Amino acid sequence: METFVKEKKILIVDDEEDLLKLLSTVLMKEGFKNIYTAETGEKGLKLFKSVKPDIILLDIMLPDKEGYEVCKKIRETSMVPILFLSAKSEEMDKILGFALGGDDYVTKPFSPKEVSYRVKAQLRRNSINISKEKNLSFGSFEINEEKMEVKKNGMILELKPKELKLFLYMAKHPNQIISKERICDEVWGEDYIGFDNTIMVHIRRLREKIEDNPSKPKYILNIKGLGYKLVVKDE
Repeated sequence: METFVKEKKILIVDDEEDLLKLLSTVLMKEGFKNIYTAETGEKGLKLFKSVKPDIILLDIMLPDKEGYEVCKKIRETSMVPILFLSAKSEEMDKILGFALGGDDYVTKPFSPKEVSYRVKAQLRRNSINISKEKNLSFGSFEINEEKMEVKKNGMILELKPKELKLFLYMAKHPNQIISKERICDEVWGEDYIGFDNTIMVHIRRLREKIEDNPSKPKYILNIKGLGYKLVVKDE
């Protein structure tokens, strides 16, 4: 059993009481001790604020509001991993979930054991991605990960959660060529297949916000056939 799971806090938001009990039981058997549950989106948001969970399992079809709405609200202040639980299996539902900031998507009915493995994988990935040093600075940029804030020349940039996560990941791997496959795995937590356009759109939007001239980028470079590179140097 992995020792790091004991201290992690899990919030499960789902209106199915039997499912809440089942998931809680399985996760406890896997070593998790701090499990919180909510049957509505509103209660889930209140627990999110008070508990500050390390990961959230979020149902989409809730009695008071959609899980998508709950996710959007959470993403205003936090990059905590969110794993959607849903009976909706259409591709567009999954794309919407990821577009709103979800990190994983599991379709009902599912194996509780599989969910526990996915929870561990997200927590492991998140612990790797979060640097012990909460502040990064290079050139004209300053990144405060704890505040989810990026400044350029002292001015705060308005980055959306996925743009922030993408920029932060690249900033932690400066001057390295990062493949689209790696970006998918580390930032989206998904296989690369089908995400090519999504990555390109986010890169373009990120350039529009950080580059002096987005059409002639000097920070985020496209390395043809290999991926992208964030150029970091003293200015």
